Amino acid sequence: MTTFKDCVVLHASAGDGGHGCASIHREKFKPLGGPDGGDGGSGGDVVLVVDRNVASLLDYHFHPHQRAGSGKPGQGGNKSGSTGHSLELPVPDGTVVRTADGTLLADLVGDGTPHVVARGGRGGLGNASLASPRRRAPGFALLGEPGEHGDVILELKSVADVALVGFPSAGKSSLIAVLSAARPKIADYPFTTLVPNLGVVSAGGTDFTVADVPGLIPGASAGKGLGLEFLRHVERCAVLVHVVDCATLEPGRDPVSDIETIEAELAAYGGLADRPRLVALNKVDIPEAAELAELAGPMLAARGLRALEVSAVSRAGMRELSYALAEAVSAVRAARPAAEATRIVLRPTAVDDAGFTVDAGPDGFVVTGAKPQRWVRQTDFSNDEAVGYLADRLARLGVEAALADAGAQPGAQVVIGDVGFDWQPTTLAGVDVDFGRRGTDARLDTSPRPRADQRLAAKRARRPDRSRAPEPDDSAP
Repeated sequence: MTTFKDCVVLHASAGDGGHGCASIHREKFKPLGGPDGGDGGSGGDVVLVVDRNVASLLDYHFHPHQRAGSGKPGQGGNKSGSTGHSLELPVPDGTVVRTADGTLLADLVGDGTPHVVARGGRGGLGNASLASPRRRAPGFALLGEPGEHGDVILELKSVADVALVGFPSAGKSSLIAVLSAARPKIADYPFTTLVPNLGVVSAGGTDFTVADVPGLIPGASAGKGLGLEFLRHVERCAVLVHVVDCATLEPGRDPVSDIETIEAELAAYGGLADRPRLVALNKVDIPEAAELAELAGPMLAARGLRALEVSAVSRAGMRELSYALAEAVSAVRAARPAAEATRIVLRPTAVDDAGFTVDAGPDGFVVTGAKPQRWVRQTDFSNDEAVGYLADRLARLGVEAALADAGAQPGAQVVIGDVGFDWQPTTLAGVDVDFGRRGTDARLDTSPRPRADQRLAAKRARRPDRSRAPEPDDSAP
């Protein structure tokens, strides 16, 4: 049964926003007490949070579909809907988040580091929030936005100070079992270790972690022997230790050639040239291996590599190895720059940014922008008054003027988000509109109607003139 997973595909779905409510307050002696529809609740987010107690992505291998809670719709009596619960997913330290096409989204290092992979939809406004001096009792409410959903790839790159690398059966698992309290699987056949093992070592007053990376073979950087699956766990390690099997009976192998082969694979993988190296000449408890280690030591020293003779069986040289690793780790930590305080980067919108763009195409005009597309998703197109409210918002934003400047003619096809319509430049913002009954908009009526200014003049003509005082009645006694 699989007990470790370092790469999974997560299907994240945030919660949908609740719809706003269109309601009119009614009680005895107050048949029309004004709008009292509440707002819908926002949907919950899907958030990845680094948890030091989590060591694998196994949970998301078996349960890849994760969904946050949706917001509740608003109700009458100015009752807003509840917000959907956000879903926090614990991930191991060192998790990398990518899109399905490989674009890097986040590199999560440090306990408690969060990252939102899917944001919940906004709740729709109720008609109480939409009321204004011009529209005193709206007969509509805004719909809730759908939450974001999509696939992300989670990759685990082990966070350790020291990485043990080498050929299969070189004794890496035996070394980490002696150095730390880790208990990896140990056997006398290649590729016993299929997943990285981590152990904590304390030496010379320094605590550090050691990763036992599964065995590498020639061609590992090209994926041979699952090399790419193993090499990703070496990226974050500060110190590399070549574990060399000095007792191998395979022809053509010796400590120097083994190290050269592994170094070639590390160079082909890239990004590891600046890591300090140590060499552990293992299995010196065997006389032939001890002789070979004595011969290889000066050759490795000439290449600038510090070599130590060790044996996981007799534990010879293990103390010296642990102190050498502690010294190398301390030097790397001392050379690191001091951690800077978290900086918040503000990127204000440009002064000339209209918030949308209008692109002319062979089939019409396409309007793109966060606000227009969000407004379209929030509109109930079965309600004429809601459609008129959308037209007012678009006109105030400048979409009507931009379409006219782009050469759009009445009846031109216009697409905003997933909605397409024939453009009729008759819904101007700021005019005195007689909205009529709730849920209707006179501007969307196809029957011929007088213009708003003509209707206003007619109303004033029918109004009695009260500016002059009444003349006295001479016939009164």
